[in-house]
Amino acid sequence: MAQSLASRRYSLWMLEAFAALAILLAALGVYGVAAYTTSQRTREFGMRMALGATRGSVLSDVLRKELALATAGALIGSGLAMAASRTLSQLLFQVDPLDPLSFTSAVVLLALISLGACLLPAWRAAHVDPAHALKSE
Repeated sequence: MAQSLASRRYSLWMLEAFAALAILLAALGVYGVAAYTTSQRTREFGMRMALGATRGSVLSDVLRKELALATAGALIGSGLAMAASRTLSQLLFQVDPLDPLSFTSAVVLLALISLGACLLPAWRAAHVDPAHALKSE
């Protein structure tokens, strides 16, 4: 029995390893994009804070814009995953390839990862020193 399931077990182990690597790369990619876009707007944040914006408003602005990009990516990725799910159906046992619970949990997991990846750049933007940001260029 173990020998008959060995190839399937190996395939699933490789799939899990690549999925973990994909999640790590996705988190690093979201962090990189968020860090780059917020660094490009440092002068704007400094100006807004000099004019009286609170740290909370800057934080929420950065998170809102970055999570809008992540949401668009999640929608596109979900559509592509639904299209590709038929090819992986042979590896699934008693699970529908278009299982709503699986897709919902994947989107929620990626949303939480995106939120975590955007928090550090948003926190940095909210703690910009207005005088330093305005003198930087």
